[in-house]
Order: sequence, then structure tokens, then C-alpha cells
Amino acid sequence: MEEGNHSVVTEFILSGLTDRPQLQVPLFVLFLLIYVTTLVWNGGMILLITIDPQLHTPMYFFLRNLSFCDLCCSTVIAPKMLQNFLAEQKSISYTACAAQMYFFFSFEDIECVLLAVMAYDRYVAICNPLQYRVTMSTQRCHLLVALCYAVGIVDSMIQTCFTFRLSFCHSNIINHFFCDMPPLLALSCSDTSISEILLFALSGCILVGSIVTVLLSYIYIIATTLKIRSAEGRRKAFSTCAFHLIAVGMFHGSELFMYLRPPSSYSLDTDKIASVFYTVLIPLLNPLIYSLRNTEVQGALRKVINKLLTKS
Repeated sequence: MEEGNHSVVTEFILSGLTDRPQLQVPLFVLFLLIYVTTLVWNGGMILLITIDPQLHTPMYFFLRNLSFCDLCCSTVIAPKMLQNFLAEQKSISYTACAAQMYFFFSFEDIECVLLAVMAYDRYVAICNPLQYRVTMSTQRCHLLVALCYAVGIVDSMIQTCFTFRLSFCHSNIINHFFCDMPPLLALSCSDTSISEILLFALSGCILVGSIVTVLLSYIYIIATTLKIRSAEGRRKAFSTCAFHLIAVGMFHGSELFMYLRPPSSYSLDTDKIASVFYTVLIPLLNPLIYSLRNTEVQGALRKVINKLLTKS
């Protein structure tokens, strides 16, 4: 189909992680195991928090939503990537590409804002414990989560609309394993300056806003914790926040590397490797990080296992 001197792109070809045939099957097996484990761990975390009344607190309410975002984000990316490891024609339709980018950006933005909300929740719990139940009421928790979803949906809609209003006529081969914005902009024969500004400005505002909220929350948390006379109290306060800080560091570090650099500094081959970290590995690691030394989660899991063993 021709439009002027350019062919109109109706589908894209995803180059994938590697073009070496001997690596396709081993990579398929590896990422299939990662994806299945991600589904089990995040799905298990959601189920555990839902069925155990002792975990019906604001912290675990936010953690359940984080697990949901990780599960969805991984599902947006992994199935198509797994299919392409074994497919001869690694194509994705124009509409499916737009949908993949939209949902990926949505869940990434939601998780970004949600991490800030979780930091605020820890700040209130440690710095204002007497006001915690009032400040983090059920209604306010639901409003905060709704805000997270609203930010993700609106930002993703803007980014996707401005990206797919461009003309793609140089090539239809995306040098990536999913439909991400930077490699799509590299294919466009239109002026991409507005899309690049929007990517930098909107993603920057959300990311920097989240990081500032986390930093301010933890400055107050550390200051308050250092005033605790009991060594056991300080240890408990720090352990409550340590795993959240690890998750924040992994997520925001990879996001800063990927999206807040000048377009001239992009190396798509390098970015593909970095993208594996935040699209595949972070959704796998988050439930492990939060449950590794969390006695409440481990206790709830033991109760569920004991019930199952008793019934059997």
C-alpha cells in the first residue's frame, strides 16, 4: 500500500534479543521458566494477601497492587517474546504493537507512582504511628491507588497517541523484542521532536516526582528511626523499609537509564539488554524481595500450607 513516495507500515518485525539461531531454544526455555515463576509468585502473593485477614492492611493492599502490576507488565511482554524465539516470522501487527506499548507504559507508570505511595505509607507508619489508621484509611488507600492508575492510563494514552500518529516509512523492523517508544521513534520518517519532548517531560515528571517522594519519605523515616532508643525498635523499623528501598532502587535505576537520556545517546542493542531487567526480571524479583524475610507473609504462607495439608 503506497502513500506518496512512502509505503504505509501495516505490521512491524521485532528483531528480538538475538539473531543467533543456536540461542533461540535455550533462551525460550530460560524466559519461559522466568515467566511461569513470575506468574506463580505474583499470583500467589495476590492470593495470599486476599485470603489472609492479618494481611488486610494498607501496606499489603499496596503490595497486592504492585504484584498485580508486575504480573500484567510481564504478561504484556513475555508471551510475544517467547513466541518470537521459535517463530520464523517475528511480526506484530500495527494495532497489536500500539496496544503492547500502551499497556506496557500504563503498568510501568502505575508501578512508578505506586512505589512512591508505598514510601509515603511507610513514612506515616513510622513517623506518625498514632495517626496511621486515620491517615491511611481504607477510603484514602483506594483513592491513592486510583490516582496511580489514572496517572498511568492518561500518560500512556498521550505517549501512545503521539507515537502512532507518526509516519513509519524508513523500515518496519524494530530493533527490540517489544514495541518500545525509542526504537519506534528511530523508524519514523516524521518529525519526532514533539514525541521526544513528551517522553522526556511526562516520564521525567512521573519518575522524578516518585523519586522525590521516596527520598523525602525516607529522610523523615531515617531521622525518626535514629531517635528510637531501643535497638530492636530501630532494627524492626529499618527492616520494614529495607526491601521497599531495594525494589525502588532497581525500578528507578533502570527507568532513569532507559528514558531520561538524550535521544542521541540511545544504543538500541545495549537498551535491549537493559530492558530485560525491568520488563522480565523486576516482576520476577519483587515478590521474592518482599517475602524473603517478611515474617507476616511467611506466617500467612505457612498457615495456608498447613490448611492444605490438613485437608489432604
